[in-house]
Amino acid sequence: MKVILGVCGGIAAYKAAELLRELQRRGATVQVVMTANAERFVTPLTFAALSGSQVMTSLWQTTHSEASIADGEDFDIEHIQITQNADVLVVAPATANMLAKMAHGFADDFLSATVLAATIPIIVAPAMNLHMWEHPATQANLKTLQQRGVQIVSPESGELACGMVGAGRLAEPGAIADRVFATSGRTKDLVGETILITAGGTRELIDPVRFIGNRSSGKMGVALAHAALERGARVILVGASLAVPTPPGCESIRVTTAEEMESIVLGRLTEASMVIMAAAVSDYRVACPAPEKLKKKNSLTLELLPTRDILRQVVEQRHAGTIVIGFAAETENVLEEGRRKLRAKGADLIVANDVSYADSGFEADVNEGILISQDVELPLPRGSKREMADRILDWTRLRQSRT
Repeated sequence: MKVILGVCGGIAAYKAAELLRELQRRGATVQVVMTANAERFVTPLTFAALSGSQVMTSLWQTTHSEASIADGEDFDIEHIQITQNADVLVVAPATANMLAKMAHGFADDFLSATVLAATIPIIVAPAMNLHMWEHPATQANLKTLQQRGVQIVSPESGELACGMVGAGRLAEPGAIADRVFATSGRTKDLVGETILITAGGTRELIDPVRFIGNRSSGKMGVALAHAALERGARVILVGASLAVPTPPGCESIRVTTAEEMESIVLGRLTEASMVIMAAAVSDYRVACPAPEKLKKKNSLTLELLPTRDILRQVVEQRHAGTIVIGFAAETENVLEEGRRKLRAKGADLIVANDVSYADSGFEADVNEGILISQDVELPLPRGSKREMADRILDWTRLRQSRT
């Protein structure tokens, strides 16, 4: 496997040398690309000695001599060519500046131009000051990159070089290498699969302008759609009140109520080799929605009726071999409730997550939880929803390899 390692200018640049060695120990060939600011922290000679190849640092740099070019010999545009023979591009450390360049399509140095020209999987491992990491601009840039399919290896919390304590420290080289090899190994591993994914939160009408709903934004389901598409699957995304755009390349079907979602999901079930029920489906509906807007009164009584259990129906009506995954959004006793739902629904996997935190779960860009099946209970540490999406899909490939 060939890896392009992009190194940006930050104090964590020295750790990129450790990452290079870790990638080599696992059998990868590494081509290093450095920004000008990175050269102020570690010299290109260090990476050239470790990698055994020329380090690319400038758009004006070439591996061909001026004489050979003058003689008319063919030569490659380097920042285009190096991506043609590589399997994955990882930027570590990725500075706030580089994240901004990537998000907005700047290509004013060799590394940013290489990123823009790359058609291979891209992984970034950010490292920066706590306040820079938490700044809305940085978080917005990360969100943009995730929506384009870039994988984020979130920084760790701890003591930073500036003396502050918090998130911003570069992830350990071993963790970054794990992601690199997992990404390369799973590239296009879902070709031939049709995955039916539900996302968002259903709404049950009270009258033409009011509804009963929940806080689900659909970000988790959309992240699953992005991940599945990148890995070669055909995706049918059934979304309710989504707060994020659906990825290009998937078949997107919009619904509002639990009944509408039920109709679409069961109607398309025969096409799916995998069903992932990531939507937050209303447990109740209004018995008789008012045909006109209700006027404000001192009190309002509504009769609520339970909605039908879509997940349970999917399990009962699926074809043999169809994998069914459900979600359990809980605020307490997460593991126990996940186990209970696995037994009650009959799904192959339940993703149980704690939605009581303000900064993860509903409406957030990060998530954490536990994968629960009959034979495994695997904690998922806090990370981006895209990271969780790939972990879930990794589980499906492992399960199929065992059957």
